[in-house]
Amino acid sequence: MITGFVVALPEEVRTLTAKKMAKGQTVSITDGCIIAYSGTGVDNAELAAEKLVALGAAKLVSWGCAAALDPTLSAGTLVLPSELVGADQMILNIDVNWHSHTVHKLQAHLSINTGRLAESSVLVATSAEKSTLHINTDAVAVDMESIAIAKVAKKYSLPFLAIRAIADPADMNLPNSIGASLNQQGDVELSKLLLFLALHPGELPGLIKLGLHFNSAQKTLKRVAKHLNEISQFQIADPAQ
Repeated sequence: MITGFVVALPEEVRTLTAKKMAKGQTVSITDGCIIAYSGTGVDNAELAAEKLVALGAAKLVSWGCAAALDPTLSAGTLVLPSELVGADQMILNIDVNWHSHTVHKLQAHLSINTGRLAESSVLVATSAEKSTLHINTDAVAVDMESIAIAKVAKKYSLPFLAIRAIADPADMNLPNSIGASLNQQGDVELSKLLLFLALHPGELPGLIKLGLHFNSAQKTLKRVAKHLNEISQFQIADPAQ
């Protein structure tokens, strides 16, 4: 049974494989695991999930980082949400058995939060925006891709799981240079980032802090990746039986 992993960023891809991947590409990392490097955002995530299903994936995982909405979550905290809430307030549930199995396998090695994960179609950049979203959704974290992947899983009646590590805490405002350097596809363009930094050198400390937080999230994902076989090889019961 193949498990498909949708991963939005190249830094997140590197927590699963050392193989070089281009955006839109899929790579098999084990006999039962395929990665799709989607790029950021809803549309990219949906396309990648559809591609994985076409390649035979029988389970889908949203893998990567998230922003904290709950102020108690620090950078690097592992979030295995028990449910998701979309920007349209629709609730999507995680496969209960697969979720329980994964929590059981990982809780001896990592601290886990199983709170709700919210969707945002835009970058949630400020602590005020995070606070508002936390109040409105009762979610502990937010990302841009998981709901889109979960909807594809629901479309094909496939089990879905989200595995996310906190990259920026709830009280952190993202540096303005991040938003200023994004292209239309939601990717950071290095030339734009460097130009913005040249014009606004005061942004550098915030970027360094964000980099340290992101590094904490990557370390957590790499620790989870050591248990990838235990997670991906879990057998989902056939509802027809």
